[in-house]
Amino acid sequence: MSLLTANNLVFSYGTRRILDGVTFAIEPGDRIGLVGRNGTGKTTLLRILAGDLELDSGAVQMMRESRVGYLAQDPVFDSDHTVYDVAESAFAELHKVHEEIEQTATEMGSAEGDELDRLMKKYERLERKMEQLGGYAVEHRIEETLHGLGFPTEKFKQSVAGLSGGERSRLALARLLLQKPDLLLLDEPTNHLDIDGRRWLEHFLINEFRGAVLVISHDRYLLDQVVSRILETELDGSISSYPGNYAEFRQLRYDRRLTLQREFEKQQDHVRREKEFIRRYKAGQRAKQAGGRESRLERFKSGMTEKPIEIETMRLTLPKSARSGDLVLKVESISKAFGERTLFDDFSFTVSRGDRIGIIGPNGAGKSTLVECVLNRQNADSGSARLGANVSLGYFSQLHKNLRLDDTVWQHLQRVVKSVDGSAKASEQQVRDLAGAFLFSGDDQEKTLKLLSGGERSRVILAGLVAGGHNLLVLDEPTNHFDIPSSERLEQALNAESGFDGTVIIVSHDRAFLDACVDRLLILDGEGGITHFLGNYAQWRDHCRRLDREQKQREAEEERQRRAVDAKRKRREHDRQPLEKQKEVKSGSRSGDSKSFGSLERWSMEKLERRIEEIELRIKAIDGQFLEPDVQRNGRKVAKLTQERTELLSELEPLEFEWSRRAGDE
Repeated sequence: MSLLTANNLVFSYGTRRILDGVTFAIEPGDRIGLVGRNGTGKTTLLRILAGDLELDSGAVQMMRESRVGYLAQDPVFDSDHTVYDVAESAFAELHKVHEEIEQTATEMGSAEGDELDRLMKKYERLERKMEQLGGYAVEHRIEETLHGLGFPTEKFKQSVAGLSGGERSRLALARLLLQKPDLLLLDEPTNHLDIDGRRWLEHFLINEFRGAVLVISHDRYLLDQVVSRILETELDGSISSYPGNYAEFRQLRYDRRLTLQREFEKQQDHVRREKEFIRRYKAGQRAKQAGGRESRLERFKSGMTEKPIEIETMRLTLPKSARSGDLVLKVESISKAFGERTLFDDFSFTVSRGDRIGIIGPNGAGKSTLVECVLNRQNADSGSARLGANVSLGYFSQLHKNLRLDDTVWQHLQRVVKSVDGSAKASEQQVRDLAGAFLFSGDDQEKTLKLLSGGERSRVILAGLVAGGHNLLVLDEPTNHFDIPSSERLEQALNAESGFDGTVIIVSHDRAFLDACVDRLLILDGEGGITHFLGNYAQWRDHCRRLDREQKQREAEEERQRRAVDAKRKRREHDRQPLEKQKEVKSGSRSGDSKSFGSLERWSMEKLERRIEEIELRIKAIDGQFLEPDVQRNGRKVAKLTQERTELLSELEPLEFEWSRRAGDE
């Protein structure tokens, strides 16, 4: 049975139909990404499924007793609560069940007969529900989730009234994830998350959360890692379904629309031929035949394929910028601190012409501050930064200043864009073509800047910067509030094939965008350190994984060396024992099962070491399982693991003894 069924959903805002006959189902455990252009009804659909909006027609049905959790974009909290209070409120139902269990246990103390049987059944039912909701071990889950989403321990007791907008969004996400509903409805959960937070969320959704997920996200990395089906909202109010993650969706979508485009063109050719025949023979001897073909043509046109939207890539010709000097930016021994917290200290680097640099790091690490200091828009505590010769700077900050809000989209672009032919002012047609390349349709180009959404306003400003003839672009979080098509258009515009051959510095948490646009990284660690890495984000991630593997190999080698030292020590202690004691130990070892001392003598040293390592790894894994809340609440599981651990230790002792005996002989 489906967890949720949406049947023929229709919803309108005024005269505009947002959803038009939408039908789909969500199965238990589904991982679905909801994508589409901004304004095509993604958030509206989630609010309908969450019960926040009433449909014009259609129905949404949920599986009985299933729970839905919805992450809205503007969470509301009780201002008297702390961060920890809000997170703990996820377990309000669990606390209620605890109270019911205590009350039921008290009533059982004086009940008899049928009443006692009824209370015992109720008690068992409540215990099962308690385990389902998280049992008693909730503190560890609360702390782990808050830490994973970027809340340090010292923030737990802070009032929510003092949180920033980003922190409030992350806290709402933490509370929702702790509730573990049967269906998670997530509207842009990665907004305000840094890269570590996004990776933590991916891990949680993949490895820990067992319910279904429907997520709106512009994070292509998350959509590739987490989801196995894509729903795309269309401009005509329909929804299309595609199997696979986002990368697979892109290819399937292109193939599907290319097929539709060919079919559309074939039908258009047929219409043109039929119209030509009708025009030529309608008034002549073949008028009757022409009339019949005209009637058939009208029937044919009523069932024709619609022209597919957006199958072409952006074709954009940018004005050439003046060539800068080879040295674009030189930073020497720059430092910045706020109070006792150091953001960066004595940091130097050089930016050369054509460099494409990404700046990443945790929220609050000082990425934007670093950019403002090197551009001399904020005073550093020490050090210096200077631009090179003939550098024209285009700077995109998270705060848009000095905009003429009464300008239309095309008027703003005409004011800031240079002409492709090198003249000072671009033509109206050129800037309208530029606006179209950045996904502003004809009507949207007539909107004033003050009527645009945050994402639309960012998009028009970036279009102006990219085509503004600058040879150095510094972009601070340029894809915030962008839908995926907008991010992909910006990537294409910054590509050398579009004509932009300047230097780029980008602050971003968008990993796909970084992979497409940069070839060097500055990684701020949040503790004052900065690492310079040659490569994009994917290469940095692979580098970190390789370092982790090497670290684990070093630890394993250190463990082997420790075991060798311990074995030699045991051998020396054994040699000091009286001869009778050694014979007794050896005899007792040989009296065992197939892994006795006698049989172990026939094992190769390699086999002996491999089995010892397997047992030690398994014991370590069991010790880790003992710390898991789900295991701690399951007495049978604890007993089973304890028995397995005891048996492994019993098997390990003769193996280590045989290993030490041979090591001593060597």
